[in-house]
Amino acid sequence: MRLVADTVVSQEHIINDKLVADMSDLSDRSTNINFLKEPLLRKLCEVLDKSSPKGWRKLGEMVGNDRRFRVSSDEMEMCSLKVLELDGSPSRMLLRLMGERGCTVGHLLDYLQTLGNSEALQCLKPSALQILIQPQSVALISGHNLRLSCYAVGKSPVQYQWFKTKEEVPNSFSPDLMISPIHLKDAGFYICRVNCGDAFEFSQWAQVDVLNVAASYGQSYHSLEGRLKLVIQPQSQQLQVGETLQLECGAVGRPIPRYQWHRNGIPIPNASKRKLTIPHVTQDHQGKYRCEISSSSERMWSNEVDVVIAPRISVQFSGAVECTEDDVYILGADSSEFLLNSAPEQLYATDKVALLIGNLSYQNHLQLKAPMVDVYDLTNLLHQLNFKVVSLLDLTKSEMRNAVDEFLLLLHRGVYGLLYYAGHGYENYGNSFMVPVDAPNPYRSANCLCVQSILQLMQEKETGLNVFLLDMCRKRNVHDDSTPNIVLRVTANIVFGYATCQDAEAFELSSSGFTNGVFVKFLKKRLLDDEKITVVLDRVAEDMGQFDATKGKQALEIRSSLSERRALTDPILPADSADLSQAQSRLWAKAHELPESMCLDFDCGAQIKLGFAAEFSNVLVIYTHIINKPEDMSFCQAHVTDFSQDLDVDPKEMNRETPEETGIYFLSRSLPQHCLYTRLSSLQKLREELVFTVCLQGTFTSMNDDPVHWSKSVNIGKPLIARLDLHRAVRRNSCLQTCMMPHSPSHSPCHSPGPEHRLHLHHWQLQAQDYNRLSPQHHYLDPYEHLQGAVGGYRDSYYGNISEPAYESAVGPVSSSGRLSIPIEATDDINELQTVFINSLQLQNQ
Repeated sequence: MRLVADTVVSQEHIINDKLVADMSDLSDRSTNINFLKEPLLRKLCEVLDKSSPKGWRKLGEMVGNDRRFRVSSDEMEMCSLKVLELDGSPSRMLLRLMGERGCTVGHLLDYLQTLGNSEALQCLKPSALQILIQPQSVALISGHNLRLSCYAVGKSPVQYQWFKTKEEVPNSFSPDLMISPIHLKDAGFYICRVNCGDAFEFSQWAQVDVLNVAASYGQSYHSLEGRLKLVIQPQSQQLQVGETLQLECGAVGRPIPRYQWHRNGIPIPNASKRKLTIPHVTQDHQGKYRCEISSSSERMWSNEVDVVIAPRISVQFSGAVECTEDDVYILGADSSEFLLNSAPEQLYATDKVALLIGNLSYQNHLQLKAPMVDVYDLTNLLHQLNFKVVSLLDLTKSEMRNAVDEFLLLLHRGVYGLLYYAGHGYENYGNSFMVPVDAPNPYRSANCLCVQSILQLMQEKETGLNVFLLDMCRKRNVHDDSTPNIVLRVTANIVFGYATCQDAEAFELSSSGFTNGVFVKFLKKRLLDDEKITVVLDRVAEDMGQFDATKGKQALEIRSSLSERRALTDPILPADSADLSQAQSRLWAKAHELPESMCLDFDCGAQIKLGFAAEFSNVLVIYTHIINKPEDMSFCQAHVTDFSQDLDVDPKEMNRETPEETGIYFLSRSLPQHCLYTRLSSLQKLREELVFTVCLQGTFTSMNDDPVHWSKSVNIGKPLIARLDLHRAVRRNSCLQTCMMPHSPSHSPCHSPGPEHRLHLHHWQLQAQDYNRLSPQHHYLDPYEHLQGAVGGYRDSYYGNISEPAYESAVGPVSSSGRLSIPIEATDDINELQTVFINSLQLQNQ
């Protein structure tokens, strides 16, 4: 590898001029605060709006005593009323009044200094170092030249150091990193550290994808705008049932191309990488395949290829048979083929169904964070294994029972059923109890759901495989001395994966970002393995055993009666009863039906698009976008309001300009931009059809920009899981009866474990301070404070100071000024690299 350093002097002059212009507002104390740039003003108002003794109200009191910028009590009352408006900010109103009376940046700095609000002061301080040009991800052909650029300016000379993953790139001290020529081994993730005196920043991550192009890959061609070039075409395949389908497509360009595979013109879920791999194909996978490649505003298609799946022919004998060589010859096979074809045939599932429940927002117990991340990650992985997945958050006791009833309706003979639960829980005499979010304190088994009772009902369905993954504590309720009375059948198809051992706690990692619990942190790396499910869990247990933070505190326990090589990757071969299978598929689809997007036309001539997305089976995202507005309309904005009280929607978290502001952390990259976003959770509580109002606010130059309002009522029926009416107190009595067992605390009181079971564990620090920052940006962003641990329930948190970012943190590199380094573009591989990279670091006791 040869490294070339280029210095573009003229470009650096331009960058320095830009930085001086950007910093001029803050360097001049005489600047009126009404002329502060919008991003800075927004950040300052967010700090001052916090209810604290150093916030906007205290600032208003100080200004009220200053004759120069005095703010009256009536004006302070007017500021406080701003909190009732959709995007109202008391601080913004106060600062505007101060600016109108001549308040400058210097005056404001003096006020904040007197208040002692260091966070607000930090907002007004000019940055000592700023990255102006970020490196961009790129895909290119092996043998070509790579150039990544990162330009920064500061108050003193700037030094650069490039990294590939966590390793320094030798002799890479220039703002431009060049590798000429590039080879396959150079593919990976790159980042640049910029130093200016004691301050330093990290650039965003840039992915470099290197393609090895051979003549056999087919004809290459450019996109219409010429920025994309397709260089690897997929090839037709002829396979037998049970074999693995592999298709590859490749394009080069900057930014790095995105991929989406299609079969028979329909997008394939979770098929968004260059290489499409489908293990254990069935004849349902036969069809015409092609790949859609996109980058920025460009889009192109690969060639369409045929994939033919032929049935596998095998010869099997039910017992010992004596035959001559002529008999074998008549069968049409030599001895080696005979032995091959007489091997055990592939195992199939008639269908695959999964119910995932994550309880985190407990009403009477410490709240959790990781269940939401765990349920989301497992949902995506199980979709890749062709499971029908119902993913639900924060269920009450009746809602959990009704959800289990709906889950049981999807099961029949030969189906693979999987139940995952994350939340508070306990275990008594070998029976596990899941704790709903409305459980009282202390809770009793009558307030919970018994897992073994659900297994009993699944056995009645004659399922092919029953898998339970219980991510909860298994401490015993010491006040419950009754003996369980649940009788299970003897079947050889049951697998229990407990996140922890009997009478032990399960943990979630405490950090500033959204992270997985310990169990799912390792489970998600193995879940797609084509192995018997017990082998997969064995490997997860081995991985967890190497995790220093939980050694001696949490260990995976596996209980199994599985006698066949059943795997979650087994193909689906529908049962003979097509009507039954179709009816159950319709039932599943009913709970995942999204409202169709719609366009609303208002009398003023404006047109609004209303779109919908599902984050979980009971979480709906609504976004509004202005499609068209009259030419004489100077301002136009649409927002949604007047939702059912069943949903308990916080008006302050509706109609936000970014998905993260309203709590949408997992879909933010897939939602359209330049919209207003609203997140509706707990759809299972919806009793009537969802009716809400779309309000349009506009101003016209001819009307002196006075705001004008229009509104339309929209009815989208019952979306997603709301169609199943899980809110009903009593449904079918199957689950209800089996959960109310004779050993229930209605006969023998059972208290939830008390504070004596609270476990305080200290986290670990990363060994090298610089390496704390070398991890690609994850797509989970954290709006919350430090999470407390569970008491006698799901996963106690690790306490202690955590270097930034925290171990296994979901946020990426953090600059010295405290700002997140967020990449412009990213791929699914970056999230995978996040875990691999952090796990490769050395850990030491804090």
